[in-house]
Amino acid sequence: MSIKIEMLRCFCTVAQTGSLAEAADRLGRTQSAVSMTLKQLEDHLDRRLFEGERKNRLSPLGEQVFELSLKQVRQFEQTVRSIEAAADASQGLIRIVSVPSVAAILFPAVLDHMTRMFPGVKVELRDTDTQQVLDALAQGKADIGIASGHHPLNGVTSTRLFEDRFGLVCAADHPLITRGEPPRIADVTAAPFIRNALCDLIKTPRLVEAIRNTDVTIHNTHSLITMVRTGAWVTVLPETVARFIPESTAFRPISDLPDKRAVYLHVRDRARFRDLTKECAGFILGTALA
Repeated sequence: MSIKIEMLRCFCTVAQTGSLAEAADRLGRTQSAVSMTLKQLEDHLDRRLFEGERKNRLSPLGEQVFELSLKQVRQFEQTVRSIEAAADASQGLIRIVSVPSVAAILFPAVLDHMTRMFPGVKVELRDTDTQQVLDALAQGKADIGIASGHHPLNGVTSTRLFEDRFGLVCAADHPLITRGEPPRIADVTAAPFIRNALCDLIKTPRLVEAIRNTDVTIHNTHSLITMVRTGAWVTVLPETVARFIPESTAFRPISDLPDKRAVYLHVRDRARFRDLTKECAGFILGTALA
């Protein structure tokens, strides 16, 4: 018997809930059916995935299988949603994936423009990190992607949208914001610093070395801003982020930091609805460069 997606979904649900009964309820199946599906998976692997019979503790192999299975289940479910959306898109479908800092600025205008220009069109918007933007394009799950940095992809046309400088982001009443002279790299690195994924785009050696030695890394932008607004931490982000951060936080240029983040528009050459994709990409270019 081969491994089926339903086996992986069943296993992941049991692993997440730690209970056959709870998993059965979530899956809409009987407890005995869930137990049998798990047994089929374990029989196929010839290894136990749980320690004991209570299903509340994964075996070492179970932990590895759970990590791999969860990715596949989520990918499968996203694929199903995309297929259903495409089938239901009688007036067309446009799928856009963007890094959060640009999505917050562009998505409202893009949604308004596309729905006015093409009544009945389906629009799918998603914000995520650069790597997942590129993955969505490469896997055909997005027609348009907006990502930080230049990343050539086969079958995808890339155009630079804009550049924005990096600077200090911290609480609005932080001394590095309120003092007269602008901060320098040494000032920023002397404060408790939080690294984020966009810091990897910085090339200035003094800051790169300091970032490399940072103990705390936060990838989620919302969580990052929540931390720095407490006043106990600082970070470095592109200036675009300053357009949507709360008033209790602030952006300030760093006098000896010349680095900029380049943002690129990526468009699949063989999008299903080419006219929609072309119109949307053209609007994004015009909006971003205006």
